[in-house]
Amino acid sequence: MTHRWVVPPPQDEAPSALASALHIGMPAARALVHRGFDTPEAARAFLNPPLDALNDPLAMRDMAAALERLREAIARGQKILIYGDYDVDGTTSVVILKKAIELAGGSADYYVPHRLKEGYGMRPEVVEAAAAEGVKLLVSVDTGIRAAEVVARANELGIDVIVTDHHLPESGLPPALAVLNPNRPDCPYPEKNLCGAGVAFKLSQALLGSLGWTAEKLRRVEESFLKMVAIATVADVVPLTGENRVIVKHGLSGLHSVKNPGLRALLDVAGFANGTVPTSRQVAFQIAPRLNAAGRMDTARAVIELFLTSDVERARALAQQLHEQNADRQKVEAEMREKCELIEVDPAAAALVYYAEDWHRGVLGIVASRLVERLHRPVFVLSRNPEDGMVQGSGRSIRAFHLLAALESMPELFVRFGGHEHAAGVTLEASRLEEFRERFNACAAARLAPEDFLPEVLIDGAVELREIDERSAEEVFALAPFGHGNPPPMFAAWDVEVAGPPVAWGEKHLKVMVRQNRRTLALKAWNFAPRAAELTPGARIDIAFTLEEDPYSAARGYPGWAAILREFRAADEAREAHA
Repeated sequence: MTHRWVVPPPQDEAPSALASALHIGMPAARALVHRGFDTPEAARAFLNPPLDALNDPLAMRDMAAALERLREAIARGQKILIYGDYDVDGTTSVVILKKAIELAGGSADYYVPHRLKEGYGMRPEVVEAAAAEGVKLLVSVDTGIRAAEVVARANELGIDVIVTDHHLPESGLPPALAVLNPNRPDCPYPEKNLCGAGVAFKLSQALLGSLGWTAEKLRRVEESFLKMVAIATVADVVPLTGENRVIVKHGLSGLHSVKNPGLRALLDVAGFANGTVPTSRQVAFQIAPRLNAAGRMDTARAVIELFLTSDVERARALAQQLHEQNADRQKVEAEMREKCELIEVDPAAAALVYYAEDWHRGVLGIVASRLVERLHRPVFVLSRNPEDGMVQGSGRSIRAFHLLAALESMPELFVRFGGHEHAAGVTLEASRLEEFRERFNACAAARLAPEDFLPEVLIDGAVELREIDERSAEEVFALAPFGHGNPPPMFAAWDVEVAGPPVAWGEKHLKVMVRQNRRTLALKAWNFAPRAAELTPGARIDIAFTLEEDPYSAARGYPGWAAILREFRAADEAREAHA
């Protein structure tokens, strides 16, 4: 077996009761119960979260102090600088907070570092330049939680600092006037998984809520902000559960009608006509990459200008620029990935570090993600910064391995590092590269078990093929938006029969028909062409599959859904386990 199937214990009582209470089929009911929504009240709240389910921003530690200082700066006309990051999360955070400050009667400038020239994080020379220009308040967004020295330098120069971030903090917090981060140990805020734009939105929400607006006006403005927060939340791959689900569900629905010229132009180049609502998957694969491309290939300021401009023609030009930069990014990424895949991998290696001096540093994280998908091991992809000779890059990990905790076990190797459980970045001297490679591998080998290296097939519930139809598919889609923390439900059907020879579909794909108790189901099998020989007519197999919306078929008068084969195995491999 090349995959490890993780199957919940069989149960019908709770799903049956939920199906009866909600008047839904068993597939959706099994998925809801498996994900912890096993009462009608919990399931309804999950399926239709109201906008007022957003948490009170003042529940975040230091929010009151941050709000007071921000209001003071606006009232006194002080210069405010927003210090952001160059990815989707950072650039949208800048836009959200800048617009909120303007709505409150103030103004703010912003600074976003150049990925290739400056790298990630706050830098003292930027703070020094800000002080020379008379800045009195600096607000970081999606950065700053590990910038204690830079914050201290700002304090020396007479600049107050509000840090808003979501990355995991070090043992101590930066010496800022306020530190807004739900992941700081003493923060009682209930949603720990906000992205950077989510935290910036909470500060904006507190600010706008203090202006004495009517509830109607406040709700309308919050809904307009949620469109951008939703894009950032999906792009930053934080769990789409809890408050993030509220943000993304309402934010994406708001994309049905967009007035912002830049956002409208972006949706147009990404292929979404006015009145169309992108899914979270489409945001992740068609919208976010175009926004990220600016910071990967050049400067991210173009993204901020795109969302701030009121000039329709300028917005279209900027959106087209991002579209072209994304095409360039795809080409560079493909070339780098091919080079990595030519490097022989030791099967005994628990974690891998790829390095080349001339790799484009703007796409290292994407390539690391692709390699993790292929090799199912923690991976760093690094390159050399010609400006200072430092080795820089990004890492991605598998579910069982905490990447940031691994780096924190060897902090002396790095000039800078930071990140999350499954994504991180490092900067180190070239002389420490081999030591990092050895210690990273040893750390993974010590913390991972053999089964952790097998890709998992996480099953939500077993179904009979007769339970899968258009109605049940629509009920499953109601669990969207899907993404990290809330993937599309994965169903298993045991001991089904291959009902005919698989049909080739392009060079890599298949269409497979399966049968169980006289009910047939057509499966789209992406990238399964190499395994066609295992799908001979009459073969008995277990299948794992998801359901997807299929708007192209619906537009042609066919069913608007499809079943997607995710994995299969010979049925006798697990008959004993599922008897």
